[in-house]
Amino acid sequence: MIEFALDASAVIAFLLGERGGDIVEPVLAQSSMTTVNLSEVVGHFARKAKSHTEVQDMLRRLPIAFVPFDEALAFDAGMLIKATKPAGLSFGDRACLALARSRGAKVLTADRAWARIASIVDVEIEVIR
Repeated sequence: MIEFALDASAVIAFLLGERGGDIVEPVLAQSSMTTVNLSEVVGHFARKAKSHTEVQDMLRRLPIAFVPFDEALAFDAGMLIKATKPAGLSFGDRACLALARSRGAKVLTADRAWARIASIVDVEIEVIR
């Protein structure tokens, strides 16, 4: 059962062994992530000069359910812009929130700004550090 929606920052913290990654690890098998957020993770490691194969191998071992960013998620993410703009959230952030709302899942993120909008967007958010 999917109980968590992971922001790219949470997955990156886990993969790099950063503070907060220990919170992400035990819930990976109960987690999902949009393909938008997957792209953010891939981009992070591409900027660090990791090869396509290295990144693919690193992500392939994660038991995360990757969810295609479909029309319904796109619409909800777009509608979240007004509520999330004051906290400076990005398109990828809104994609993660839309997934959490659609699944009734809790979000894990390393971005503290999200805590300011949790009640506004009606999503349970845990900041991992």
